[in-house]
Amino acid sequence: MENFLKRILGDKKEWKGMEARAEVLPGDYRIVYGEMQKYMWRLTGGDGLDIVAILKDLLGLFETGAADGKRALEVTGEDVAAFCDELLRNANTYTENWREALNRDVMNKLQSEEKKK
Repeated sequence: MENFLKRILGDKKEWKGMEARAEVLPGDYRIVYGEMQKYMWRLTGGDGLDIVAILKDLLGLFETGAADGKRALEVTGEDVAAFCDELLRNANTYTENWREALNRDVMNKLQSEEKKK
């Protein structure tokens, strides 16, 4: 239990630090980051730690882009959803869970139907 509490408190501190970093980004970056964050949280599965790591990396990418004088959409491209989907490719998401459940349910029902014959 103690390790769990330390992890939660540490994660909260890290999250607050990330939010502070996001707040000092230029306006277009703050908008894009906020919208991407909402999009990715809707899709996250499990404990969400995959998404936190992705958002942390994204902040670094945005900080570098801003320092280089680029606009946010120069970093992400205009299809921000596709950019997010690419970031989420290896993360545990509900979409992944739903796909697995669909395939499993179809296979199970087809096998049951075959056994009836």
